[in-house]
Amino acid sequence: MAQTADDTMPPPPTTSRQAPPTLPTRQLTGIIGALALAAFLMILNETVLSVALPAIMADLSVSAAAGQWLTTGFLLTMSVVIPTTGFLLQRFSTRALFIFALSSFVVGTAIAIVAPTFAVLLVARIIQAVGTAIVLPLLMTTTLQLVPVHKRGAVMGLNSIVISVGPAVGPTVSGAIVNSFSWHYIFILMAPLAVVILVLGIVFIKLPSTARKLPVDVFSVVLSAFAFGLLVYGISTLEHAAENPVLAIACFAFGLLSLALFIKRQVRLTRDGKELLNLTPFRSRSFTFSVLLIMIAFGTLLGTIVMLPIILESGAGIGTLAIGMMLLPGGLAQAVVAPIFGRIYDRFGPRPVVIPGAAMLALGQWLYVGVDSDTALWVFMLNHVIFSIGLALLMTGLMSSAMASLEPRLYGHGSAIFNTGQQLGGAIGTTVFITVMSLLSTARLEAGSDLAHALFSGAHVAFIVGAVLATIGLAVSFFVAVDKRR
Repeated sequence: MAQTADDTMPPPPTTSRQAPPTLPTRQLTGIIGALALAAFLMILNETVLSVALPAIMADLSVSAAAGQWLTTGFLLTMSVVIPTTGFLLQRFSTRALFIFALSSFVVGTAIAIVAPTFAVLLVARIIQAVGTAIVLPLLMTTTLQLVPVHKRGAVMGLNSIVISVGPAVGPTVSGAIVNSFSWHYIFILMAPLAVVILVLGIVFIKLPSTARKLPVDVFSVVLSAFAFGLLVYGISTLEHAAENPVLAIACFAFGLLSLALFIKRQVRLTRDGKELLNLTPFRSRSFTFSVLLIMIAFGTLLGTIVMLPIILESGAGIGTLAIGMMLLPGGLAQAVVAPIFGRIYDRFGPRPVVIPGAAMLALGQWLYVGVDSDTALWVFMLNHVIFSIGLALLMTGLMSSAMASLEPRLYGHGSAIFNTGQQLGGAIGTTVFITVMSLLSTARLEAGSDLAHALFSGAHVAFIVGAVLATIGLAVSFFVAVDKRR
């Protein structure tokens, strides 16, 4: 990855509360806008194949287990790359990282368009994931560095639209495209958008660089890859753990051992300033509880979004386009309320945003518990709107409050930890929802139940698990402290 000419500039002195550099409004809007658009496109891409997967499986002649790797491989790559972004954000300029991330995404998307086989499509998704893993922490860190504190909640509210609405509207987009064209058009339409965003970033992202020539600890990178890669892989294969229990146990054992060694090594290297990922942010109670809560929120989000198309299409006979349109109002509701509650955060702090958000998230999950194969589609839509508004409030409050007590020098590492937690939560939530639904629906089918009742019986228990987790999240929300700077 090439550094720009301004990378040689010495970093400015940092204090625990360094004021953001003053930029013209137009330039600041251009920088945050380019990063937000890039993140929206990339996070949308994370779930855009959920509805299109059956068409891809049929076209490329692969099984459901193999097809699921388009999502699993994406999550694995994200989980391996994101922990390194704390280092990357210090080593390279914002501009260089943006260009590399968008270029990776464009290359991956171009390969996906012409992919002749499943293996090539999987490689394309992995290349896309590299860019996505870099852009998400880059957006959060740049916002923290450039936006004044009194406006940060409002901007983070807009950023939360990117992170939470993207996965919500992904199935809508793919449902509409697959209903009218082939799955290739998902990537065909995405490619020119990515190129336009890349050009916008090149035009607007021109900042004095604070990049430093830091040595990379190769052993930390290896430990990180094994720790997060094996844990995400183990989580994603839990559904089929009974078929190969030794593999599942080995993944978790080696993953946890690697994680313990990784943590120990980072603590030691931090004393000399040579760490890959600085774990100091966990000393903040507010940061720790924010990470735990975002894991719960993102886990219930992705678990719900992945499971709903399955039960509605296979269990209730509803088409992909109708399912996508049902999910759309939830995404639109998030886009409306996030900026409003961002301003409430700026004025009153996190609790008036985070606690109601956690309550609505839990309510939405409990409402899903009561659905069955005869439930009208508008009821699913209403439940999803309530759930989505709660998620928007959480994302808005948590992204700001998680970083509120951190020194500016830790923003990059805090963003890396926050986004790693998000992806781990998503992987865990998806696996828990799908595994519970699959196991129980299979048992019901073997007992003589029809497919619709079997699927909704499994989904019923999965939603109960999600509702319990969301209720735990509500309890956790009371421990997200008020920003001490207020």
